[in-house]
Amino acid sequence: MAIAKAERLMNLALCLLGTRRPLSKRELRESIEAYLEAGSDDSFNRMFERDKDDLRELGLVIETVENLDGEVGYLARRDSNRLPPITLDAEEAAALGLAAKVWQQARLAGAASGALQKLRAAGLPEDVDPYEAHGALEPRIPVHEAAFEPLMLACRDRRPVVFDYRKATAARPEPRHVEPWALECWRGHWYLAGWDRDRGAERVFRLSRITGRVRSRGGRFTAEVPDVVTVRETVASWAGETADRSALIRLRADAGYPLRAKATAVRELGDGWDELEIPYGHGLDAWLVEFGPDVVVLEPAELRADVVDRLRAVAKG
Repeated sequence: MAIAKAERLMNLALCLLGTRRPLSKRELRESIEAYLEAGSDDSFNRMFERDKDDLRELGLVIETVENLDGEVGYLARRDSNRLPPITLDAEEAAALGLAAKVWQQARLAGAASGALQKLRAAGLPEDVDPYEAHGALEPRIPVHEAAFEPLMLACRDRRPVVFDYRKATAARPEPRHVEPWALECWRGHWYLAGWDRDRGAERVFRLSRITGRVRSRGGRFTAEVPDVVTVRETVASWAGETADRSALIRLRADAGYPLRAKATAVRELGDGWDELEIPYGHGLDAWLVEFGPDVVVLEPAELRADVVDRLRAVAKG
């Protein structure tokens, strides 16, 4: 069915781009085999209107013209559907080429490779090496979670989803009905920001805690989608990036290097332990739990209690 629709859209686009005068619905129906096979006029009209809307969503500029007899026709002028020349200097071309090469996942690698070829055709110099300025550094965006791809598509298409989610303090997952907004990567982990319909509030979900399959749901979003900056701030706040105070922890020597990178002060305690002062924001307790017995929270007391509760929940399984 997907192949048939893609072929039908392509044929319609070719008809509209290839004509010098507006074509009526009748003429288009007689020119495209899939329309000839439509069972009735109503079926054809619905199919044609959907196809026309889909092509416009894809960026094709379709004009509607009414002739002297009042008959409506359609065409897509080539000059209105031609991209202007793309000119890139060496730095812009290298930056775009580098971005296209970042993705290493199998499903996205093909699209990135195709994009890079288009950049070459659009002006990316053949002698520009996207990695030239970075030497041996090869940037990657790791994606191991099965939920990433369906959520990425749901964010793009603005489709509500439902999935089973296990909180760090919960022994079992529970279903969550979400309107997905955007995916963000923080500290090597992917997060989804969106509207939680069950709680009627903005929420952030860590993809590694999504269990089972992400299922799409019909219907439109019920909450207004904020701009990108707001979404990123939400993810950053949840992940503890917008810390407004400090916490004091003990950290085993030669362990927890991500914590050491965030520390504002470090003091050697001896006996294989160090004392660190680190920024304390929402989500720090979940992060500290990942380091297990290598971390002991000294203060504040509320953070220590949260970490202990999470560890007990993990121990209970």
